[in-house]
Amino acid sequence: MPLKPRRNLLMPLLALAAQLAGCGSSNPYFQADQAHHRPGGFQNRYTPFEPKSLADFLRWQWQAWRAGLPPAPQQPTPSQPADLNFILANARAGRAMVPAVTWIGHATALVQAGGLNMLTDPVFSERASPLGFLGPRCAQPPGLSPAQLPHIDLVLVSHNHYDHLDEASVLSLAAQAGGSPLFVVPLGLKPWLAERGIAHVVELDWWQSHKLGDTEVMLTPAQHWSGRGLHDRLATLWGGFAVLQPDFHWFYSGDTGYSRDFADIRQHLASRQGDAGFDLALLPVGAYEPRWFMATQHVNPDEAVTMHRDLGARRSLGVHWGTFNLTDEALDQPPRDLAAARRAQGVADEAFFVLAIGQTRRLPPRQAR
Repeated sequence: MPLKPRRNLLMPLLALAAQLAGCGSSNPYFQADQAHHRPGGFQNRYTPFEPKSLADFLRWQWQAWRAGLPPAPQQPTPSQPADLNFILANARAGRAMVPAVTWIGHATALVQAGGLNMLTDPVFSERASPLGFLGPRCAQPPGLSPAQLPHIDLVLVSHNHYDHLDEASVLSLAAQAGGSPLFVVPLGLKPWLAERGIAHVVELDWWQSHKLGDTEVMLTPAQHWSGRGLHDRLATLWGGFAVLQPDFHWFYSGDTGYSRDFADIRQHLASRQGDAGFDLALLPVGAYEPRWFMATQHVNPDEAVTMHRDLGARRSLGVHWGTFNLTDEALDQPPRDLAAARRAQGVADEAFFVLAIGQTRRLPPRQAR
């Protein structure tokens, strides 16, 4: 097999540098009674984050280069024009809004429910990188541009990696007509946003909640890590979100490896409200190969299906695939692996689905189940 040129290495090199570098300061949020707090930052609940060595990174890159990985996709990531008429009419409907999710690309989705327009990890830039001319480039343009969005009420940011927290995108959203959305972020990210003039921000620790009208937003644990530069590894928290509304309960995991956290989330919510299931879960299904390097920080599709079951999700949408070429699987491999995982675990196709970029799926409200 001929050897192929390796993927753009800026993102893996930045991630490795962040892993190898230590925290640059003490943790101002430290509480000794919180097991995931450390004097110098934060840590996972079940599998402590351990940075990969330079030797591990070089072994991964060498093996992938020799094998010609990642392979070229068999077909482009599906995309379609967004149904702007529905999205904008739904936004104007207020409390009569139909619950719906639109996949914009990677981990960015528009969820419309409970009278709110909500975004997860907004990235609209061409590259997931601190540099506009280097780094992983979108294989497909976003399904919606910031100018096409309805007025956004709530933005959920799961952690500070460049493919989840994009400076240009959050600045654009903060400057939207009608005023900034509320940004809900893990501990440590509020100062980062404030430095960029974004003040409408709430930061949360795991299990803490914030109310926006009758919508409760709870930050939930995930198994991952944080780091944006050479001296801030684990300095800010990461997590997922449970969004609880009278007519719709939904969940976004952020980036995560598989752990008992997701069964814990279901149990935690069940102890408060009885019915802990989610009407929709947004779960990552891409960026998972090779497993020896990625397993502790990114689930594969089989683990994502197990997460779906652990959470008691009635439906799940697979995200975090088909957009940025970050790891060794082809961009179009995750849906095939997801289909195999559904069959193996007895999960119906319609219960854990993927969308084309730009596609909207309408969902039944909670009381209609």
